[in-house]
Amino acid sequence: MTTLEFSGVSKRYRVRGAGDMLALDDVSFELSSGRTIALVGQSGSGKSTIAKILTQLERPTSGRILLDGRPIPRRGGGLRRYRQQVRMVFQDPFASLNPYHTIRHHVERPLRLDRIVPAGQVDAETRRLLERVRLDVDRVIDRRPHELSGGQRQRVAIARALASRPSLLVADEPVSMLDVSIRLGVLNLLADLQRESNLGVLYITHDLATARHFSDEIMVLHHGEVVERGVADEVILRPQHPYTRALRDASPDPDAHFAASVTTGSRS
Repeated sequence: MTTLEFSGVSKRYRVRGAGDMLALDDVSFELSSGRTIALVGQSGSGKSTIAKILTQLERPTSGRILLDGRPIPRRGGGLRRYRQQVRMVFQDPFASLNPYHTIRHHVERPLRLDRIVPAGQVDAETRRLLERVRLDVDRVIDRRPHELSGGQRQRVAIARALASRPSLLVADEPVSMLDVSIRLGVLNLLADLQRESNLGVLYITHDLATARHFSDEIMVLHHGEVVERGVADEVILRPQHPYTRALRDASPDPDAHFAASVTTGSRS
């Protein structure tokens, strides 16, 4: 089992003319294989800062990030191995895929860079990954991103993230830019992949309905601070913090919200 520990992490940004801005304030949690944690909060709450720190796109001002009890290396092969274990699915499938390259290139590249399979098996592994995310391989593999729908692009991004055979996946608002009619299909895919591969998933969202139905635990982030955490049903049905109650009340009936998503359909 792989465990990622986010321990006492704070992050400050220097803002010209305004001094320091505190984006994260002493945030701690553990993400382990086979578990899904939803990180819930409005825009500006610090959710994406956590994602960037976990994927080493940003460094914390203070605190530690440990993988299986060891600090993350800052450079070299150790950092590369960490990034192979902790992969990210970005919010925007339109921007995260290079429009000049084929789908084959996007999925093959991490296989070759990380030497996941021998060179002679790269094509077969690429096809297997695209099949895992339920795409028609022959129809998409030699196309470019602009030739696919938004849902198909996000599935390609998920296949690319899985190519390095990670233990943990950071999904930063993975369906927020997709049509409502295809969001559920992508979320169900992530849930199935999580179970099949025993992945640990940090699901970052502002949507309490999907957080409840797709996560084991919910953490509520407000102004960079975790104000509430617990089992998903407990947090949603019996929120203790005023901010959590305000989020819930903004979506009065999460069950109805979820049911409406189901009836809309799940194809991409």
